[in-house]
Amino acid sequence: MLDIVIDSRQAAISEHIRVKRILPFRQRRMVGPFIFMDHAGPVTSAPSPISKMDVLPHPHIGLSTVSYLLGGKVTHRDSLGVEQVIVPGEVNWMTAGRGIAHSERFEDPTVLQKGQLELIQTWVALPEKEEEADPAFENFKPEQLPVFTDTGIWMRLIAGNAYGLRNEVKTLSPLFYLHVVLEAGTRFALPQEHSERGVYIVRGALETGGQLYREGQLLVFTKKSDPVILAKENCTLMVLGGEPLGDRFIWWNFVSSRKERIEQAKEDWKQGRIILPPNDNHEYIPLPEDKSKPAGGPNPGLLS
Repeated sequence: MLDIVIDSRQAAISEHIRVKRILPFRQRRMVGPFIFMDHAGPVTSAPSPISKMDVLPHPHIGLSTVSYLLGGKVTHRDSLGVEQVIVPGEVNWMTAGRGIAHSERFEDPTVLQKGQLELIQTWVALPEKEEEADPAFENFKPEQLPVFTDTGIWMRLIAGNAYGLRNEVKTLSPLFYLHVVLEAGTRFALPQEHSERGVYIVRGALETGGQLYREGQLLVFTKKSDPVILAKENCTLMVLGGEPLGDRFIWWNFVSSRKERIEQAKEDWKQGRIILPPNDNHEYIPLPEDKSKPAGGPNPGLLS
């Protein structure tokens, strides 16, 4: 049965990009280790120049960002010197650990001509013992990610394990993350391997427990329940969850099990101790004005 239904809210990640923000939510901060979820697009119009859409270099600690495109193209640059053009179907997993900065640039105007740009970004909180790990970035091509098909069902395993599927994406705690496409009339059951499970409706409408739910909603199910999901229309879903890690503080782009670590990260960014991407270091986003404390509730700020 359902634990909670979260309606996405509007947020901005740059001057010209608005997103549906799903996590964190006041009544539900996390699903398994997933502490943040944004859905950008499809983007149907762009400013001139397209660079006005860019998300400038900004910092992270204590989490992994998982960038997954449904359409378009984004260029990632980070403190490690990585420059990666992200395209649909790939998994781009950046572990911030003790601190990293990265940018997300939109450098190919052709992807916006037909509203092709669409991005899902999640953050996975790190286990306490990994919060100060060395930063890292990995890119996984679609052919490295297992796909399962059956009548009316297509799914790709982005990370973790579910339905007997596994891949080489390195995760630091038990979780699963799937891209699922259902044809109208198809029934779908959630994996039983994990205690916390959520279904985000990217497109379409589904029914469960006799109720209808539509795009932009995240359905979080209670532990040990065995819900049946019926696609009322053709659906695109992101299905995710895993095992809880315990409470986390979140402020702007920082996540930690310790409030004082958030305060240190603020000072580290102000003092330049988190290195900018060497191939994108001429501008950056300054620390926002601190209008709330990390213990006072979620405040992810303006960026992903």
